[in-house]
Amino acid sequence: MDEQEIMALPLEGGEASDQSADVLSELLEQESTRIIPERSEILEGVIVSLTPSEAIVDIGCKSEGIVPARDLERLSPEYRRSLQVGDRVFVYVLRPQDAEGNIILSLSRAQLEADWRKAAELFESGESFEAEVASANRGGLIVHLGQVRGFVPASQVWSVRLSQSMDEEERIAALSQLVGQKLLLKIIELDRRRNRLILSERVAVREWRQAQKDRLLEELQEGEIRHGVVSSLCAFGAFVDLGGADGLVHLSELSWGRVNHPSEVLEVGQEVDVYVLGVDKEKRRIALSLKRLKPEPWSTIEERYQVGQLVTGVITKITDFGAFARLDEDIEGLIHISELSDEHVGHPSEILQEGQELTLRVIRLDPARQRLGLSLKRVEDDQYFEDDWQEADQLVNLEDSAEDTEET
Repeated sequence: MDEQEIMALPLEGGEASDQSADVLSELLEQESTRIIPERSEILEGVIVSLTPSEAIVDIGCKSEGIVPARDLERLSPEYRRSLQVGDRVFVYVLRPQDAEGNIILSLSRAQLEADWRKAAELFESGESFEAEVASANRGGLIVHLGQVRGFVPASQVWSVRLSQSMDEEERIAALSQLVGQKLLLKIIELDRRRNRLILSERVAVREWRQAQKDRLLEELQEGEIRHGVVSSLCAFGAFVDLGGADGLVHLSELSWGRVNHPSEVLEVGQEVDVYVLGVDKEKRRIALSLKRLKPEPWSTIEERYQVGQLVTGVITKITDFGAFARLDEDIEGLIHISELSDEHVGHPSEILQEGQELTLRVIRLDPARQRLGLSLKRVEDDQYFEDDWQEADQLVNLEDSAEDTEET
């Protein structure tokens, strides 16, 4: 209702006159508060006219506001093309009244202010979010939260590893691999006055993985089979990412056979199925196994090997009393020093070396004690027999005890 309509209201005497006076007073008060907006105020309005040189927006005041061409040029081409007459938009009041009495508005500044407010809300809530990497430099990554420019320092980047030995070109090349990718980020510093917005991928990913591990610790049950990806290898085992949280496959759980290092069985990035051995919620540990997904090999040893059979083995370890040879992925047998040659052998290393592939003959099977006897010297013999292995077994037991002591 404009001023002329308000003044046209009847002001006759009596009760009706009093009511009309109240309405008039209320309308005039409302109108007076809507005549001139305040500087830096953000208002919602409706586009009533749109040309390449300006946009006219009705913001509910006595006069409509003008968005000048220079402000329209600051908008992204996509957003500018999307604007149409009748659209409801937010505008920022640059000048409540210019020399000609016009209200000068800004669409770009309203977007910027709204984005800073959104950033402040994310900072206060501690919420993580995804943002696309716009560019990279030697110091880190540039991302945009709407119209607000944010910076991810190189020390806060998780997706690529940067070593101190890298020169400037190598650092930029490594960081540039992330341009165009969306990263999970969290605001760790916000200073509106200094136009400063610092973000961290490392913190966001760490918190996300923490939440994922909490979820997994609640969900996982002993005996389950889960799919994962090998995330790292170390001397005592392999870590497998189950989808945000790592579980450990101890060296002893990688295979039923002897494994000296996880790299003999797995490689980083390899997809594997694992058996959940246990979940310790207090210590936040997940124990996994690879070998439990396969039958215990010694339970089927007599189905696969027989005394007298010729087999192919690879020397895996040489000791004073003989050498161990692997026949398949999980079974190792012992070639006692007395079964190496008909001639005297002072030490097995005189005729054998680790990694050597040989044809051997099975001369003894003892599934109950997980012992398999092999012979090199009897490969050419048509006749063979079981020997007294008591001395060899004692030596093997001593060797096993020594290994257990070293591991402890």
